[in-house]
Amino acid sequence: MPAATRPRRPPSAPGGVVRALLGWLGWCLCALLALQLWFALRVATLAWVDAPSTTFQRSEAWRLLRAGELARWRHQGVPAAALPVTLQRAVIAAEDSNFAQHFGVDWEAMRQAWQRNERARQRLARAGGDAGQVRPARLAGGSTITQQLAKNLLLSGERTLLRKGQELLIAWMLEALLDKRRILAVYLNSVEWGDGIFGAQAAARAYFGQEAQRLSATQAARLAVLLPAPKRYGRRPDSPYVLARAQTILARMPAVQLP
Repeated sequence: MPAATRPRRPPSAPGGVVRALLGWLGWCLCALLALQLWFALRVATLAWVDAPSTTFQRSEAWRLLRAGELARWRHQGVPAAALPVTLQRAVIAAEDSNFAQHFGVDWEAMRQAWQRNERARQRLARAGGDAGQVRPARLAGGSTITQQLAKNLLLSGERTLLRKGQELLIAWMLEALLDKRRILAVYLNSVEWGDGIFGAQAAARAYFGQEAQRLSATQAARLAVLLPAPKRYGRRPDSPYVLARAQTILARMPAVQLP
């Protein structure tokens, strides 16, 4: 049979599968890049306007609404000038002592947090318990202020490696697109201070009946104690633990480097 009239052979199945797989991976990559671009645009807008609400705030508002307790919701942002230096120092001393130096992530603090978690699991395993029940520790500085803002601002609260990786990317976006003072101001205006209490202004009014800019150093230190577990510590803001921890933070505040 002449070569011109020979029937074409159908493409091999493996080649078609490979092309389909590459096409699917290409679409996934495009979707991932589009998602990162959307995150970057959301972060960039924070240079001029405060976020109307964070992902975490919306999830908490929905929880309170379903429980019929939305009246407990309190949130009010204030200008950066109304956030007292005492509160800034207290929060940095309690949550992220290297805030002014790192680029979103404190790797040494993360290593220490990981080691503490491993020691806790080993102690529980020796005692015959389930090591999987150990909740990952968040040491002071283990999760930086920038990382906490990244998580609360745009992500869910699930504990997965994928979510943690996205948190790191958004933290780097925050550091690249905003200055430290802006990051701290947005954080203080949006972070949770108690059940349904968001932002420094709402916290100052809820716990001390006054404006945030009038907080004393001791009051600021007591608010900073609440941040790792605001729902739990907020139930007893004058407990012996909160008062003792506040004194420790108060002693650290003079050494804090503000951005």
